[in-house]
Amino acid sequence: MRIIRQREIVDDGWVHVATDEALPSSGDVIVPLARWQSEREELLARTTGRLGVRLPNDRPLAEIAADLPRLALVAIEFPKYRDGRGMSLARLLRQRHGFRGEIRAVGNVLRDQMAYLERCGFDAYELTPGKSLESALLAFDEIAVTYQGAIEPRSVSRLRGSAG
Repeated sequence: MRIIRQREIVDDGWVHVATDEALPSSGDVIVPLARWQSEREELLARTTGRLGVRLPNDRPLAEIAADLPRLALVAIEFPKYRDGRGMSLARLLRQRHGFRGEIRAVGNVLRDQMAYLERCGFDAYELTPGKSLESALLAFDEIAVTYQGAIEPRSVSRLRGSAG
């Protein structure tokens, strides 16, 4: 599968593994939150590959916060394009929890959201099948200056030198 990571289209080496699916013997895996909660110790004991958790956007970060240092990736689900709770989760991951791993938007991710998702802390994006990754890349540069601060400070007030 190809995704956008760090504003580049790349082949993704991570594998989504469902709750009832066998884990591959090696490689990087993303497991649903329910599987993480039920098989946490077994997953942490894996010695081959990195580990990621897929978090529904309506679940609190408290469910994985203590384990963030052991996770290389948090994939946040977007079930509907108009549901922005995932953006809040990403911002909390970066600012409150200091998470430095990959934060990936998955599900109903649209081109029009790319710049906003990045401003909240996302650095990887799985677009809805059939959507153009090339077109989505162009969206990052469509908003040059904003009024609000964000993870990456590019707001008008900061550019002018104020604290806002």
